[in-house]
Amino acid sequence: MNDIIQTILVVLIIGYATWSIIRKFFWKPKRKASKNCGNDGCGCH
Repeated sequence: MNDIIQTILVVLIIGYATWSIIRKFFWKPKRKASKNCGNDGCGCH
């Protein structure tokens, strides 16, 4: 029984670590336009 629990915990920890690395380095979310009013024609003025 302990072997099954250890295996499940190891798989979960490795899966979480892999997901964190993928999310940090490879998954680039689309960023919203910043709210600052520069000269980029954002329509603030």
